[in-house]
Amino acid sequence: MATKTDPEKVRRAASNPKRPGELCRAEPGSWTPIVDRAKCEGKRDCVDVCPHGVFEVGTIDEDEYRALPFMVRMKLRVHGKQTAYTPNADACQACGLCVVACPERAIELVRMAARD
Repeated sequence: MATKTDPEKVRRAASNPKRPGELCRAEPGSWTPIVDRAKCEGKRDCVDVCPHGVFEVGTIDEDEYRALPFMVRMKLRVHGKQTAYTPNADACQACGLCVVACPERAIELVRMAARD
């Protein structure tokens, strides 16, 4: 599912030599992006660069919020309790744009175990 991306952010992320993954050539679902809630500030850069609509930004779930350390909760409160979620993680093709575009370095790509 392609979505509207920010071409300038995509260009910057695509030219980053530290970009991980398989440059959008992986089989969908073979990799998944993991968002570190303690780092994510919900700035939407992942949404702006993902060509497959993997991400959305929304208010952090209250149970997740309460489970975080106090200082992290305060940081999230300052940022409107916004965080990135991956409702379409199975569409990820490991382009790595989200990882290098995230200003907080809150996203990592993880290869999924082979499915039998």
